[in-house]
Amino acid sequence: MTSFLSAVPNILEIETTREEVKASSIIASKRMNNGGEENKGICLSWKDLWVTVSGSKNQSKSILEGLTGYAKPGQVLAIMGPSGSGKSTLLDALAGRLGSNTRQSGEILINGYKQALAYGTSAYVTQDDTLLTTLTVKEAVYYSAQLQLPDTMSKQEKKQRADSTIREMGLQDATNTRIGGWGVKGISGGQKRRVSICIEILTHPSLLFLDEPTSGLDSAASYYVMKRIASLGKKDGIQRTIIASIHQPSTEVFQLFHNLCLLSSGKTVYFGPASAASEFFALNGFPCPPLQNPSFT
Repeated sequence: MTSFLSAVPNILEIETTREEVKASSIIASKRMNNGGEENKGICLSWKDLWVTVSGSKNQSKSILEGLTGYAKPGQVLAIMGPSGSGKSTLLDALAGRLGSNTRQSGEILINGYKQALAYGTSAYVTQDDTLLTTLTVKEAVYYSAQLQLPDTMSKQEKKQRADSTIREMGLQDATNTRIGGWGVKGISGGQKRRVSICIEILTHPSLLFLDEPTSGLDSAASYYVMKRIASLGKKDGIQRTIIASIHQPSTEVFQLFHNLCLLSSGKTVYFGPASAASEFFALNGFPCPPLQNPSFT
């Protein structure tokens, strides 16, 4: 069966309007500056975002074409689409991680304004786990806490931050187990992914980027990892904005997402509530077949 992503014509392309994006950003900014006890987080929005890559013979290729959208505090935004649709490029553009051979245009706003993120405000979890195989889970997180957290924190405070982060990701039963790797017995793939997330959230970032966090994991491990990630959205008075690129999630994982940005060939096919995506395509002549996962069709 032909994927509906490749069949959807351009007339079905929808994007959040400039007014909607600005309204969401201004609301989030006002909440953040209210001076209340709860951290209201960061609203990240992008408008008419283009990314082109320079090739040989001075030729350039458009990877992203005029994307518009937003990610709200306390919510999970999933970036989905077939391979080569621009998922990782969009994530890298929003996180400021594009390579030197790329050219970016358009606006990326933080709470409605062009401004730089302060150190520790955002974190990025890469697709591959880069962990020392000889360390235990506790050692990996503790050492990272000593290196990442500011000198104004005491050793005991850093240790407490590491311990609470380990509990937050449900790794307390594996704290003394070696991470392991090729030829070295250790923790599971899902646990490794959670260790990587642990290390990145030690600074309590308000904005969390994840590049295919379920890659290489089975359905059970994928759900457990994503459930933990979704729980980070609102935790201990912190509202985090979570943006994750993901490929063909299970139905259970898909239900954890608040909003969906669906890409095809670098263009927005759908942006809106994840729960409304199936109805949108059904109304436009592309219903999901019975008893099938919409993410797979």
